[in-house]
Amino acid sequence: MLASRPLVLRLLGSVLALTALAAQAAVSAPSPTEEPAVPPSMNRHYLDADVPQWRSIFEGSGREVFDQRFRVVEALELEPGMRVADIGAGTGLYTMLFARAVGDQGKVYAVDISPTFVESIEERAAAYRVDNIIGIVNAEHSAELPPGAVDLVFLADTYHHFAYPQSMLRSMHQALVPGGTLAIIDFRRQPGFSSPWVMGHVRAGREQVINEVQRAGFVYVDEPVKLKTNYFLRFRKLGD
Repeated sequence: MLASRPLVLRLLGSVLALTALAAQAAVSAPSPTEEPAVPPSMNRHYLDADVPQWRSIFEGSGREVFDQRFRVVEALELEPGMRVADIGAGTGLYTMLFARAVGDQGKVYAVDISPTFVESIEERAAAYRVDNIIGIVNAEHSAELPPGAVDLVFLADTYHHFAYPQSMLRSMHQALVPGGTLAIIDFRRQPGFSSPWVMGHVRAGREQVINEVQRAGFVYVDEPVKLKTNYFLRFRKLGD
């Protein structure tokens, strides 16, 4: 019991707990100088999502990240026992594929700002008797993952939704192990190539995304799969 422990150990435990909480708060808090990068309306309609409707959109033929999903997963070179964070997991399209790839000894964190999406992924996992998926409802400024929790962070058509990209990149950097991988798939934003919807909806193009990610402590590695309406970038975490 707590009362039987020496006072110095109780005090040390309290200090360590407070230090851990302070460190987590520092990572979770948005930069005081960071202004929202996208309007609040961009993400609001996901919070109480109609899951069947979005599943028909996210998991329908003609959406490139759906049509190319097996090539994408193969390129990530997942191994049994790996720990993966699917941030902006949505309906769980990639979450379920990752869960199979990393096996019973691995973990997949299904991270989304929508409680409805996270709950639906957990229900989907239970229906398929998949028990290596952990649902996390995150904040706009944090992935809400423990430090060093994952080997891979994966974003599919999610980066352009980040209201606080600097804070999210800092959070993801901390969540990765040293040398861990950040994989980003997002829409190509090119005048004369991209649709009017993409030009109005997507905040940054490929080169700007690379610059932002590299400034956050990552190094660009490669583009393992050449997509058409999207790009697929892979980065490695620098530092501890």
